[in-house]
Amino acid sequence: MTSSPRTIAFGALAGAAGVGALAAAATIRRKRATRGLTLSTEVAPNELLRPPTLRPDVTEILIDDGATLYVRAYGPVDGDPIVLSHGWTCSTEYWYPQVNALAGEYRVITYDQRGHGRSSVGSLALGPDVLADDLSEVLKATVHEDKKAVLVGHSMGGMSIMAWAGRHPDEVKKYAQAVLLASTACDRLIAETTVIPLPNRFPRVPVPVGRAVLSAPMPLVSSSVTTRAIQYVSMSPNASRAEVQFCENIVRDCKPRIRGGWGAALSGLDIHEALDNLDVPTTVLVGSMDRLTPPVHARKLARVLDEAGHLERLIVLPGVGHMSSVENIDEFDKEIVRLRTL
Repeated sequence: MTSSPRTIAFGALAGAAGVGALAAAATIRRKRATRGLTLSTEVAPNELLRPPTLRPDVTEILIDDGATLYVRAYGPVDGDPIVLSHGWTCSTEYWYPQVNALAGEYRVITYDQRGHGRSSVGSLALGPDVLADDLSEVLKATVHEDKKAVLVGHSMGGMSIMAWAGRHPDEVKKYAQAVLLASTACDRLIAETTVIPLPNRFPRVPVPVGRAVLSAPMPLVSSSVTTRAIQYVSMSPNASRAEVQFCENIVRDCKPRIRGGWGAALSGLDIHEALDNLDVPTTVLVGSMDRLTPPVHARKLARVLDEAGHLERLIVLPGVGHMSSVENIDEFDKEIVRLRTL
């Protein structure tokens, strides 16, 4: 008897959370990311998933606790900067679609979060303060005050931006022109998730259960079970095989100890007060089928930002899962460019 995706997801959640994919046809007419958004070309979406042909400028930032942050910067040195902060269990490779689409004109800066990719973990306890301070170091090394950046954070990357605004409020207007918070949340990650299937009598995931699942250092092996779990947890049902494989390869490269350590750190996250300091135009974006950070989180973020007068817009992408930057590249990139041209 074949197991359902919900059953598979429950068993493999700890290793599968934090990935996503792109829902698209074999070829699409897309607007190239230029300032005017007017140059149209035929692009196969799978081409955007490939490693960029542009050679990046690489910087390694040494942190006092011994961690090293690995930074890549693509595109013209004098281009308007876009800083991309990836999510839990991912790496700079997750941003290949944005690098391929945007780095012809913009300075696209990506970095591996602490412990992910080529960045080492250091000795500090993992948590939002570390996310904030690491982003601060990246901005100091890559962005100049006379040419501010659009900051884009996906999932844990969005949490990094919010935590940074809370911990370094004097840097927000110094380095940021605008912000895109995508598929992210500021609190209640376990309480609001719809990933873990529950009986009807349990309207919410018990916090100890959610914390145990997120923090489990479970090894990931390449198998059909893993693939199905990843797709159930973080992608829409429309994702192609190539898109699923792209994301699965990235998340399987994350060390189990790092995945579990950051999962435990995020399970009790509460940085909602940091939104008070995010005083630049900010767009909140989410997929309507996001299970990891459902739209209830985006609506909360948008409401708080709107009350403070800093909400640019709330975008809900229909039929899109958690990995919105891959699942709908066109709309995601279009909003980045729009924010860049404010």
